[in-house]
Formats: sequence, structure tokens, C-alpha cells
Amino acid sequence: MRKNRFVTGVLGLMALTTLTQCFTDKQNQGQKLYAQHCQSCHMEDGSGLRGLIPPIAKADYLQTHRDELACLIRHGADGPMVVNGIEYNKEMPGVHTLRPDEITNLLNYIQTNFGNKNERYTLTEVKGMLETCPVPYE
Repeated sequence: MRKNRFVTGVLGLMALTTLTQCFTDKQNQGQKLYAQHCQSCHMEDGSGLRGLIPPIAKADYLQTHRDELACLIRHGADGPMVVNGIEYNKEMPGVHTLRPDEITNLLNYIQTNFGNKNERYTLTEVKGMLETCPVPYE
């Protein structure tokens, strides 16, 4: 009986360790993707570049254009946009290589950091948005 409990405990611990390792690659993925693809323009603190590149920190645009953000990340933007009452008109390149799960993690990082307390995205929601993106701005 004692041997069975030990074996069960060891197997349970191994399963838990294995499951935990399944998710470690995704841990902080949004933050890493932001640093890799967004930070050079939007700055480390999300403040943007005054007058040229809009902030994402406490940005009203994240709420008012929620349904467009996945496409914006994938395909970029060209043309004027208003963020926190200020018009910006600098082209933003898209990141065509990001998978839907990566875009979801990136969006959720942006939506919940930099003073933003916005609703998180689901993978299903982002996939749906990406399927309906307008013709890329390129």
C-alpha cells in the first residue's frame, strides 16, 4: 500500500512538472514580443515618441479600436490615427510572421500593462479578427 502511494505521488509530481514545462515557453511571451517588435518605437514604458509615434500607455485607442488591433499588428497601419486626442500620421509596419497565439499574447500584454486595464483577448477572438482583416495597407 505504501509503495503504491509513493509511486502515485512520484507519477503525479512528474505529470505536474511536465505540464508546467509545457507552458514555460509562453510565459512572458507578450512582454518579449513587445520588446522585440514594438519597444523601439513605442518606447519601453509605452509612452511613444512625442508628436511622431502614438503612446500605448493609457491609450484610449486600445479600447475604441479593440476589434482592429490584431489586424493592426499583423498588417501595420498607414494614415492618420487619433490617440488620446492627438493625431499621428506615421506609418507603422506590420509583423506578418507572428502567429495568432503570439498576437494574442502581445495584445494581452499591451492591454494589461502601461497603465492599461483593458479586457484581455482570447485566441479564438484574435483568430476571428485575423480572418476578417481588410486588405493589407501595403
